[in-house]
Amino acid sequence: MARASEFTASLDAAPDREAKRIEDKRTLVVTGINHALHDGYTDLIYVLLPVWQAEFGLDYVALALLRSLYNGALAALQMPASWLAQSLGARTVLVLGTLLSAGGYALAGASGGLIGLCAGLLLGGAGSSTQHPLASTVIARAYGAAARGPLGTYNFAGDLGKAAVPPLVGFLLTLSGWRSALWVIAGLGVAVALGVARWLPRDPTSHTERSKSAVRSARSGDGAGARSGFGLLVAIGTLDNAARPAFLLYLPFLLQEKGAALTTVGLALSLVFIGGALGKAVCGRLGERLGVTRTVLLTETGTAAAILAVIALPLAPALILLPLLGVMLNGTSSVLYGTVPELAPHGRVERAFAVFYTCTLGGSALAAPLLYGQLGDAAGPRWAAVAAAATALAVVPLMLVLSRHLAGVKDQISGSEARA
Repeated sequence: MARASEFTASLDAAPDREAKRIEDKRTLVVTGINHALHDGYTDLIYVLLPVWQAEFGLDYVALALLRSLYNGALAALQMPASWLAQSLGARTVLVLGTLLSAGGYALAGASGGLIGLCAGLLLGGAGSSTQHPLASTVIARAYGAAARGPLGTYNFAGDLGKAAVPPLVGFLLTLSGWRSALWVIAGLGVAVALGVARWLPRDPTSHTERSKSAVRSARSGDGAGARSGFGLLVAIGTLDNAARPAFLLYLPFLLQEKGAALTTVGLALSLVFIGGALGKAVCGRLGERLGVTRTVLLTETGTAAAILAVIALPLAPALILLPLLGVMLNGTSSVLYGTVPELAPHGRVERAFAVFYTCTLGGSALAAPLLYGQLGDAAGPRWAAVAAAATALAVVPLMLVLSRHLAGVKDQISGSEARA
């Protein structure tokens, strides 16, 4: 009788497991589309800068300020977005954030002057601040311990948006003015927001799974050891994000020194971005197989070696190496994102993601360009690129220290599951 009841229970549980699997996939698809839209919103500004320069008579400092308005609001409001989600729910805040970003671009398109454009960019950045910490948290809760690979897929979706939305805006600019193009892009954002409201599950995990996850997170996230482990993770993410723009800033100049034409420079950047998108998708899964420590050590040492090789090699071999460099340059981030829930202090995953994204995006947007820009002016592109390689290598000792915290977290989770 006991075996019969266990067999019946397993049959009853099968539809629930299948429904949960379908719901998790829907969660990943919806958050991935939302991520693609917001990352596309962030990068389409590059296409519009020359247009705004011609229309408003702006210098390069003013153009940089326009770019910083969006990125600054995006980085600064990660924490408030996570606080808001605690009372309204992640899905509601994601919908409101996407609508706010769309409204920002609609305002920019409707504006007749520079002040309205600045206000629109600030609103757009504020709306985009919601999606990184909240969507990552939703995926982490949906997939639990198996979230590292899906987070890599989510990360990859953002690169698809970067590859799709700016060219779409460029095409629209050939058909109409930039204001009309922004109205079309704003309409796309409204459509995505409605899709998130319609298809993103309100609670992607069952009550039982959420309770078990909370117990594991609380036990693994308590204490000064876990907090210091999360601090190390943030430091590693900041260094990783600093090395990336520091190298990309000087890659065109390195290639021009080797005799590359402007079209070749454009091709080279495309090769890096294609490799980067692939790296975000692959390295998250690789982290599940090899482990976090081995994967990060592989990608960071590989990044440093590939940067040095690009500096030293002639043009043709350097171009061949760029896609592999892109894989390692961008791939680490997917592994790090998947580790945030494991080290979230006191199990507060939303807050942990908000802190992580605030620090890493802030370091990339502010500290890295200022530091490496001055170094490039003082020592030239080659030494600035060498400094980017050294920054990637600086992750290695921190990662070795962090590995001890990760091992302790795994032991605590295993012990909690055994007691349960």
